[in-house]
Amino acid sequence: MTIKDLPAESRPREKLLARGPAALADAELLALLLRTGLPGQGVLALADSLLARFGGFGGLLHGTPADFGQVKGLGPAKRAELAAVMEMARRALAQQIRAEPVFDAPAKVKDFVALKLGGQRREVFGVLFLDGQHRLIEWRELFQGTLTQTSVYPREVVKEALALNAGAVILAHNHPSGLAEPSRADEYLTQALKSALALVDVRVLDHLVVGTGQVISFAERGLI
Repeated sequence: MTIKDLPAESRPREKLLARGPAALADAELLALLLRTGLPGQGVLALADSLLARFGGFGGLLHGTPADFGQVKGLGPAKRAELAAVMEMARRALAQQIRAEPVFDAPAKVKDFVALKLGGQRREVFGVLFLDGQHRLIEWRELFQGTLTQTSVYPREVVKEALALNAGAVILAHNHPSGLAEPSRADEYLTQALKSALALVDVRVLDHLVVGTGQVISFAERGLI
């Protein structure tokens, strides 16, 4: 069934305008962005297949141009639109974090790191560097690893914190397995970084672990 075959009130665009974007299923939202399908495959079916192939929005929006180029129907315009949508979301969240202390918007911080790290196929370790009022100075991805682990060097984190004149940091990394539950190694690393950064008077406010559809906070668990 194509979108034209649906009743007017059930078509994604009309449904969004009448009921808001939250009323749309994932495939319907993606279909609005794709606009057209393929011969023999309507845009809703194409959207469903893309979400299944990439493991949902997280994987899809972290796909590379090379990844998208392997999918029939994703031409340069569609690939560019997908990349632009993700970048707009990142910049909007970064702007909000910069405008207020991170403790005033913990959910936005989680959303931000989820957009940055969710769906990555390898483990990536990044840091939110904050000023003395706990507002965002800069986000930097410092280390990348394998599917299961990455090597993090406290000296490099300290070096970046000093270069940015940071007063505090929030650590973040992803688990490509999709399970956000922190490991014992994550706990040891957090304490090692906390000790190293304390020597230069930089506080570790939190360590966020990103999985599929979930971000776990060390601070909320009393582990910081």
